[in-house]
Amino acid sequence: MSKPEPKKASVREIVYRPAVPEDSQTISDLLLEAFGEFKSEYTPGAFDYTTPGVEIVCGRFEEGPIWVAIDGDVMAGTVSGLPEPDRFYIRSMAVKPGMQGRGIGKKLLDLLEGHARELGFEKLYLYTTFVLPAAHRLYEKNGFYILRETPPDEWFEMPGLEMEKILV
Repeated sequence: MSKPEPKKASVREIVYRPAVPEDSQTISDLLLEAFGEFKSEYTPGAFDYTTPGVEIVCGRFEEGPIWVAIDGDVMAGTVSGLPEPDRFYIRSMAVKPGMQGRGIGKKLLDLLEGHARELGFEKLYLYTTFVLPAAHRLYEKNGFYILRETPPDEWFEMPGLEMEKILV
């Protein structure tokens, strides 16, 4: 008689998909959760802009693409983009606390980059703050470089970084 094989733990695959307007509340909640631990380091205006309410998130569907990462029944991450005349802007990038470090952010960036390439863009760009060094490292690992330091008077009295990635 042979020994029964031990059961292997099942690993759910994270599903990445374009977001739909019905995701707006969950996206808004995720942004608030992801940035909540840093609230005291943001100015009030910067925090409000970084954690938009459901109405603002819903309005962004008219402006550009939004993707979400779903782990089972939990939204694990999100990113949105905004096509501009000469570059593609990445905004509202967030991964749920406790799910960071699993490659979710990289995959979301890859999806947005692929979309920008399909549209013919040659550059991506984003802004980040000094409050988020892990985000800065993620962007650098994915080919972004610092274009310039942004002064506090440019964005809600918070200094930061403008980062860019060349796609060609």
